[in-house]
Amino acid sequence: MFTGIVEELASVTSIEQKEKGVRFTLSAKIVMDDLKIGDSLSVNGVCLTVTERSEWEFCLDLVPETLEKSNLGELKEGDVVNLERAMKLSDRLGGHILQGHVETIGVILEKQELDDGAVLLVGLDPEWMRYCIPKGSIALDGVSLTIAKIENNIIEIALIPHTLEHTTLGQKIKSDTLNVETDIIGKYIERLIGFEDEDAAKDAEILQAIRHVQYGES
Repeated sequence: MFTGIVEELASVTSIEQKEKGVRFTLSAKIVMDDLKIGDSLSVNGVCLTVTERSEWEFCLDLVPETLEKSNLGELKEGDVVNLERAMKLSDRLGGHILQGHVETIGVILEKQELDDGAVLLVGLDPEWMRYCIPKGSIALDGVSLTIAKIENNIIEIALIPHTLEHTTLGQKIKSDTLNVETDIIGKYIERLIGFEDEDAAKDAEILQAIRHVQYGES
């Protein structure tokens, strides 16, 4: 689990093509103090596992599915990424609960500079708009944010100076892509609401199959 509070920006020092997927080597400082092989890290919102580490660098192996469903395949050597270690049970939940499971990729349609802050207009696949509500939470590239407005399949996000300075969102421009994870609470509510009807339909199918075996009903 993660919270969407970015701990630091890390540099991609190398990208190695593997037989299946790629291996990223990242250079960092803050997260290195207790980082171990096997630990989970959120990298631009994607939950990845540390496979190797040295004093200031660590490696992550990305499978084809991760590259297909996120924007990590667009990264180049020298790019920076948002990093967050998995949360501890004793930590404050400064953002909102995230799994590090990217659901879709959004596109920045417009970035408006306002004083020291900015406003992002992000286009999403309409399929995921049912999990977005005004003033609700969403994660973009692993950053916990609040949806200011919604119009059709476009969400508006206000960025404060701190977010622009300490995450990759400050470097993003129009047409750039963003990894999107919607609020898990909405998905659980949808599942609970639809579960009863789904369960009843399955029970009817099973009953029909039993009757077919016992009585030859069609």
